[in-house]
Amino acid sequence: MMDIKKLYEILGENAVITDRQRVLPYLSDESVPTVRPEPAKNVILIKPDNSQQISDILKLANQDKTPVFIRGGGTGLCGGSIPTRDGLLVSMERFNRIIEMDTDNLMVTVEAGVTLAEILKTADAAGLIFPPHPGDEGAQAGGMVALNAGGSRAVKYGVMRNYVKGLEVVIPTGEIMNFGGKLLKNNQGFDLLQLMINSSGLLGIITKITLRLYPRPDASATLIVS
Repeated sequence: MMDIKKLYEILGENAVITDRQRVLPYLSDESVPTVRPEPAKNVILIKPDNSQQISDILKLANQDKTPVFIRGGGTGLCGGSIPTRDGLLVSMERFNRIIEMDTDNLMVTVEAGVTLAEILKTADAAGLIFPPHPGDEGAQAGGMVALNAGGSRAVKYGVMRNYVKGLEVVIPTGEIMNFGGKLLKNNQGFDLLQLMINSSGLLGIITKITLRLYPRPDASATLIVS
């Protein structure tokens, strides 16, 4: 297991949690208990606040070969955020800032821990809409991108992949990388942005997202067909 003192140096003692009772709420998601994976016994919960801290943590984990698990809002249904090996559990809850609302370009940039509810509220305040709705509004933006979330509106509006314009990602070796941006067309070569979407956190930790918004429609209606 990683040297706890090194984690304190990077994050401070308040953001490193080893007490099992305090860690327990982070060891489950919304999956059915009968099929939910059994969490590992020795898990250190950490709550980084910025991309540089995550970079330092991943570099340290590489040195010690410590497994790293990423947790967003815990709204998943397949146990993907549950650490099944002893290691570090990275909670993204402190990445909760709306960075920029760009009404001219119909885009919003948020940190990965911002919830779907906050994105919808921010867009609505600007007279815009964020069409996708995966379901649970407690879901975090980073998780929705990492899993390419869809939901009941996917038939009409598409999935998360259709709305992600830019990402900041910390890759496993610790480098902080940016893919895409506020562009409608991108000819830079291999589309690594799309590779990161739906990668389930295996290729890196998503820390910042630029999403495309749309003007609010004048009216809406619900049609029920039996």
